Formats: sequence, structure tokens, C-alpha cells
Amino acid sequence: MRIKITPCHCTPTEIKLHKLSAMLEIHFDDGSIFEMPSEYLRVYTQSAEAVGHGPGQETLQIGKQDVSITDIRPVGNYAIALTFSDGHDSGIYSWDLLYKLGSEFPLLWSNYLEQLSAAGISRKSPLKN
Repeated sequence: MRIKITPCHCTPTEIKLHKLSAMLEIHFDDGSIFEMPSEYLRVYTQSAEAVGHGPGQETLQIGKQDVSITDIRPVGNYAIALTFSDGHDSGIYSWDLLYKLGSEFPLLWSNYLEQLSAAGISRKSPLKN
């Protein structure tokens, strides 16, 4: 799902991956601290696979409930690249994107759940009973 990203002018001071809870915790230099589930970060990847190359080409990400982050790589001094347990590794998460995803988590998560519901798709992975 494509989202509009505005500059936050903040940089992370700490990034922690909590493997047991599948949460990414990010501390920013303005004092903000965000904890985001791996599933949330996966469904909001801004890679071409998910958002396409232009408006209207977005693909709703489904069956990601059990996904986890398996690797975090720095991208210059402006972003990280996340590798997920489902093999997805082409999304780059800029500081601005991570800040937006963290600060707008309740709204964006609700939007995602509404899109799943409107598409008649259960959030539960289709491979699980």
C-alpha cells in the first residue's frame, strides 16, 4: 500500500529487533519510540512488488500474519533494508518512512484491516487452520 511520506528530519538513535515478539523497536532523536510488528512492516513495504510503479498498481499483501524479520541491513545513512521470513527483501525503509509508520500505526493498521475485510480476506494465513 502506497503511503505519502513527509520528511520528519529525525534519525534513529537505536534499532532493536525483538525476535520472540516479532517486533521492531526504533528510538528517534526527537525522543519518539515506536514498536512495530513485522507483519505491519511487511504489508507496508514500499517495494515495487507491493506498490507497483504508479498509482493503481498496488497489490494488497495477504497471509503475512506469521512473518518475521530475519535480517536488518543499513542502507547508507538514511534507511535500512529488511529481510522477512517469507523471502521478501527488496523494500527499503527510510527514516522518514519508519517514522511515519510508527507515528501513524493505529490509523494505518486499521486501514489495512479494512482493506482486507473489503476484499473478503481473512487476516489468518491461508496455510493455517
